[in-house]
Amino acid sequence: MKLYQLRSKQSFPISAKEAWEFLSDPGNLKVITPPHMGFEILSGNDRAMFPGQIIQYTVSPFPGYKTKWVTEITHVKEGEYFVDEQKFGPYALWHHKHFIKPIDGGVEMEDVIDYKIPFGILGQMAHPLLVKKQLKQIFAFREQKLIELFGSLKNTTKELQFKTI
Repeated sequence: MKLYQLRSKQSFPISAKEAWEFLSDPGNLKVITPPHMGFEILSGNDRAMFPGQIIQYTVSPFPGYKTKWVTEITHVKEGEYFVDEQKFGPYALWHHKHFIKPIDGGVEMEDVIDYKIPFGILGQMAHPLLVKKQLKQIFAFREQKLIELFGSLKNTTKELQFKTI
């Protein structure tokens, strides 16, 4: 089974504190998820983020397919990073690191996601046609929504990279 990695970076003219307050609030995940995905938080967003926190969602990653997704916040370093891991959901593995770093004029937000697709060779065949395409759409929506909310730093570029490990 192949392991895939997605890396995304964006820079914004806000403070690290503002970025942390937004990203560490599980309720804001719905704000930066495309509406067509039917994303709803069922539980776990009633308090500030902490290691061991379980968050339950429903999501429809593809038309006609709705699933429950359960993640655990496994690591938190206040103001700098947190990690969520899928406990139950559409992936065979989902390990998502969120980093926040102050830079000149604002903050850089970086996501590093290591993931595996279920269903063996069928999942590997579906990756470039469905999964990778869907993740690109999600991160394009997220990029635009974050720019609407926070603006954009001049002379910075947004990065989105996929690789197979």
